[in-house]
Amino acid sequence: MKLLALLLASALAATPLSAQPQPAGALRIVGSNTFGETLGPKLIAAFSKTSPGIAVTLKRPGSAEGLAALIAGQADIATTSRTATPSELAAAKSAGVRLQPQTIGSYGVCVIVNESNPVLSLKPSKVRDIFTGKITNWKQAGGPDLPIRTFILDAATGARAGFQILAMGGKPYAESARALRDYNAIASAVAGDPSAIGYAGFGSQPSGVRALLINGEPPNSAAVYEQVYPYASPLYLYTLERRETPAAKKFIRFVLSKEGQRVLQDAGYVPRLPRPPSVRPSLAP
Repeated sequence: MKLLALLLASALAATPLSAQPQPAGALRIVGSNTFGETLGPKLIAAFSKTSPGIAVTLKRPGSAEGLAALIAGQADIATTSRTATPSELAAAKSAGVRLQPQTIGSYGVCVIVNESNPVLSLKPSKVRDIFTGKITNWKQAGGPDLPIRTFILDAATGARAGFQILAMGGKPYAESARALRDYNAIASAVAGDPSAIGYAGFGSQPSGVRALLINGEPPNSAAVYEQVYPYASPLYLYTLERRETPAAKKFIRFVLSKEGQRVLQDAGYVPRLPRPPSVRPSLAP
């Protein structure tokens, strides 16, 4: 709650709400790196072709910062890789607004290793033990006698804590884990280190890395649909209830349209289901 209060205070102090009325053709999107790194730019590019009169700005400091900016009036849409926390809902209430989420699809997180690593599949328990530091050598996981170098997202991203919930039972990361800014940075680090392990979004895998099977299941949309791949969670766009700008409404309609969902799928994300399966644990802040 203290962190959220600081975020709100800094947003309000930096730019008074009354000093920044937004043009009808402007749209400010702030939030999750999971959305902003690859999917956001692709959706905005496609949206701009259908709505060239709307100037869209995108920032990706993290889910918490996105929601704080939305509550403070410094964003029209907050993108998150998790649901709003009780403290964020309380902050919105204190500000006299209500947060309104819209699920736009799901994203999956795959565990990646260097392409030279002979390990092809891991059980969830092995993944947990590697990222918590209980397993420190690949020979403990059926691989070569090499010390494991672990790469993770930095603390500003909601997806970092989300992986802790989905894959680690909420346990802390190994102290030796190296934190990097985004999935692309993790994938690049893993591609350059035969002993490395990390994680990335379904659409963030350059050459030089390979995604592991988890319990024999591949990290793909079909496995997420069938609920047999464990590391997946919904992706949300948040607005303020009854205060959505016309541009925000138009963008969300586009994202939920057939064209928008096709962009989402082509970017490596999982489109929204007409009748979604039972709810999976959402990513923690």
